[in-house]
Amino acid sequence: MPLKLDFKAGEKMVINGAVVENIGPNAKILVHNLASVLRDKEVLTENDCVTPAAHVYFALQCAYVFPEKNDDYILLFENYLRDFITACPSATPISNDIRSNVEAGDLYKGLKGVRKLIAHEADTLNSFHEGMAKLVAMAEIEESESIESVKSEQMKTGEG
Repeated sequence: MPLKLDFKAGEKMVINGAVVENIGPNAKILVHNLASVLRDKEVLTENDCVTPAAHVYFALQCAYVFPEKNDDYILLFENYLRDFITACPSATPISNDIRSNVEAGDLYKGLKGVRKLIAHEADTLNSFHEGMAKLVAMAEIEESESIESVKSEQMKTGEG
């Protein structure tokens, strides 16, 4: 079944490893055969890889877009995913779904799964950040109370 894509002005798309840009008004593209297609919003550059989950996505994206080096990128993807799950075991169910899709040869569906992994990573990091902020606030309150207690004691004893 053909794939119909709306291609907005200025938007880029990767089709079988070639970057295509629409330099005119909006266009519609119909892809009649099997092709590796990623829209601009689905492409992650190497410079965008600032988190472990982003590295997982980038490696799988490369396997999808450059099938001639598929084995190398799949190995890299597996290593990044294994390291991620070691550090964040709560993402194991998401990881299992991703692996199932990749093993079945559906790399695009695997990429969609890695987007869930990226969201899980963001949620985990946000929860960690919020927890740390609470701990820091509590420590600051305790420190402030301790300082006030010392000042009060010094005033009672005439040391301050």
